[in-house]
Amino acid sequence: MSEFNLETASFKLNPRYQFQWEEAQQCHVLLYPEGLIKLSGSAAEILQRCQQPTTTATIVDELNEAFPGTEGLANDVKEFLTDAQQQVWIVQVSD
Repeated sequence: MSEFNLETASFKLNPRYQFQWEEAQQCHVLLYPEGLIKLSGSAAEILQRCQQPTTTATIVDELNEAFPGTEGLANDVKEFLTDAQQQVWIVQVSD
């Protein structure tokens, strides 16, 4: 899969992965055929917003609204989304 511009593209969670709360792990996870990935709280907050097509700016705005006083988290969100893109957890939405 090719990389896309996280600043301008719409993207969503890769359909190969299922985002869910895992009671046994007491955390959110990404399930895929070969296993699961345990997510930190902040990773879960970001990926939860990727279940429908979204943009980086939308995610940052939603997190700033949901967690007042967290302005300035844009770089952290972009860094995580870059990693998620490299891991192919997120994919570009075709226009």
